[in-house]
Order: sequence, then C-alpha cells, then structure tokens
Amino acid sequence: MNTSRLVPPVADDPHAMDGLRDEVRQFVAEQRDAGRIGRQVDSWLTGWDEDFSRALAARGWLGMTVPEEYGGHGRSFLERFVVTEELLAAGAPVGAHWIADRQIVPSLLKYGTETQKRRYLPEIAAGRCYFGIGMSEPDSGSDLASVRTKASPVDGGWSVTGAKVWTSGAHRADAFICLARTEPVDPAHRHAGLSQFIVDLRSPGVDIRPIVSMDGRHHFNEVLLDEVFVADDMVFGTIGDGWQQVTSELAFERSGPERFLSTFPLLAEVAALMDDGLPRHNDLGRYVARVAGLHQMSTAVAGALERHEPADTAAAVVKVLGTSTEGDIADFADLLTDACAPDHGGYRAMLDDAVVQRPGFTLRGGTNEILRGVIARGLGMR
Repeated sequence: MNTSRLVPPVADDPHAMDGLRDEVRQFVAEQRDAGRIGRQVDSWLTGWDEDFSRALAARGWLGMTVPEEYGGHGRSFLERFVVTEELLAAGAPVGAHWIADRQIVPSLLKYGTETQKRRYLPEIAAGRCYFGIGMSEPDSGSDLASVRTKASPVDGGWSVTGAKVWTSGAHRADAFICLARTEPVDPAHRHAGLSQFIVDLRSPGVDIRPIVSMDGRHHFNEVLLDEVFVADDMVFGTIGDGWQQVTSELAFERSGPERFLSTFPLLAEVAALMDDGLPRHNDLGRYVARVAGLHQMSTAVAGALERHEPADTAAAVVKVLGTSTEGDIADFADLLTDACAPDHGGYRAMLDDAVVQRPGFTLRGGTNEILRGVIARGLGMR
C-alpha cells in the first residue's frame, strides 16, 4: 500500500505571501486597538460580527476566489487561505460570513446556475449575505445517507418537508443549502436519490428553533421545514446528484485552518503567561510543532483544491488530526492553569470558552470516528 501521496505536496514558495500576512495582521491590530473587535477561541463559530465582515469585504478579503465578473476579486485559494489563517490565529470574529465564504462560494462556482451565481456571489463578497448548511438531521449523527427530509415536485418548483439540526447561525443567516431526498430510499443504494436546494430561511413554513449550549450561548439551531416552497431556479446542481455534490463540498469544510486553529489564540496566551506566572512546560513546544505541521498539511490541501485535484482523504486527515490537537490544547491549558494565574488578555474567558466548546471540535464536520473510516477507504483498506 502506497501512502506517500495521502497528503499532496506543497508546491508553492511558503514565503511568497508574507506581505499579505503582514497586511492582515496590521488590519486586525488596528481593529483591536480601536476597540472594534476582541480576541476569542472558536471564532469561526462563535464570533458573529457583521460589521467586521463588511470591513473585511471593504479590504477585498471576502469572496477572494470569486471571479470579478461576479463581484469578487479573482484571487487564489492559497491567498484566501493566508487571510483566513491569520484571522483565525488572531481570534478575530469571522463567524457571520464564514460558511458563505468557505463553503457556499466554491459550491456555487462549481454547481450553481448563472442566476444563482449572479444573485448570491456579489452579496457574499460584499459581506451582505450569510448562509448556513442544511445537512445534519436529528437522530442521524454523521450518517448523511440517512437523510429523511423530502422534496416533492410541485407546480413551479419543489415542496420541502423535514428537519435539520446543528445549523450554525440559521437564526441570523439569509439562506442555507438543504440536502433532501427526492426519490424513495433504495436500501442497496442509500446514497442515490439525494438532491440539494437553496432555501430562503425567511420563507413560509420555515421554523428556526434555538439550541442553547451549556454556557447559555446560542450558535446552533434546529430548522423545521413544513412544505417549504423552493422554486425550480433554486435547485442546486443536478437532481439526484446530491451525494456527489455534498462530498465535494466537505473537502472545503474539513481541510481548512479552522480545523486546527480554533484554540490557537489560547495557546498564544499560554505562551505569553509563561513569562508572567504560569510554569514553563515542554508540551508548549510540542503543540506549536503540531500546529506547524497541520499548517503545512492544510496548505497542501488548499493547493490541491485550487488545482482541482481530489482531496477528500487528505481533508479527512487534516480534520482528524487538527480537531484532536485543538482539544488537546484546551486540556493542556486547563490543566496548567491554577487559581493564581494572572488573567492576561482575557485569558480566563478564552480558557472557559475552550473547555466548553472542546467536545464539539471532533464532532462537527463529521465525527472523527466516521472520518477514520473515510481515511481507511481512501487508503484502500477494508
């Protein structure tokens, strides 16, 4: 078994975008000094700040990979990777635009109709349109093939009925892409008969119910769909090809820097506190090394996606190793910190958030247990 190409090589000069990194760092520092933003862990999920999203858009840092004809900037996946990596490392509040820019943009460019591209891409690039993801369902776990939401043809479109769960930001988002069953289940081909639809979350028949986390915060939602009408021009991609489309989208969801940088701001504060009261610990270097390795792997996947190369298995590897590292960093900081440690830079608030969010790191985007199966199949194991 040859695993030498499990993760694709990095083919670009790692220092070619140092100037862009410096620009982003300076911008974030200016925003923080002006009191417009703070620093937080898990900022791509919890940091909903539409003003900050629009400020990024004004700098040309949203819709970076969108062609100029659709209101974007025609820049590369790797340039976008650099910007998002710097924002996450700084703990900047990127949650409002995150799903739209990370996942919806490449999906629209690949599967969207001309009408859909011209309607949504300019608005996403301007920081005025926010999306959710309608994949997960109650009692289904990571088994997307068990989708029970149904879409039935009606005059002029489709009627969608079902339920989606763990939908981040649905109470604030404008729309989501909903995976639904358009044909009866065939037990021998469970992945067949699935399709995707762009659903306006303000449509009649949409009921959004909050899922409140143990810390009392509201990020997730259950979305109930009761005969929601979706016009034919909002069918996303091809009827019956939903499974192929979803698995293609998941490469963007699973391989990005958000899969290993959710707790990096906390790790940075731990390092600072080791000069101000916390005991020095050799594991700090180990976690920095793990993050550096994951940066290299994630950069390689970004390059593969830009070259339109398959990267599903490599993306799963990044997700499994990255989210495990995020959780380990939270545990490391928690065990290292005692009641006498100083509260430098909002450290204790970040630590509390990291500990609360920690169980979700390896669950979202497909559980690590499921993804190990994806990796095994990708390696040809049985």
